[in-house]
Amino acid sequence: MLIPVATVADLGLLLRATRKAQGVRLDDCAGSAGVGTVFAGEVERGKDSVQLGLVFKLLDELGLALKVDFPENALPMLRQLQEKGVRPLPPRRATKGAQA
Repeated sequence: MLIPVATVADLGLLLRATRKAQGVRLDDCAGSAGVGTVFAGEVERGKDSVQLGLVFKLLDELGLALKVDFPENALPMLRQLQEKGVRPLPPRRATKGAQA
């Protein structure tokens, strides 16, 4: 079933419903996904500033997939970018006063 996701709260609600329907405790789900329990709870409660990479770990752990309704007229550009690749981001510079 495809359900529209417009906010982090929408996604969090889907994660929580799936986890509870599977009878999985929050700490067990978080541990299996390799994320912290506090983080998993924040995602489920719709915190706006969560790390997307970690959200994907939770989705994967619960067997969920995120799909994008991509416009067909942009497919040629997507294929071109996939072929060519995208230049990686430069490494972050240490901020003043930070120690390595």
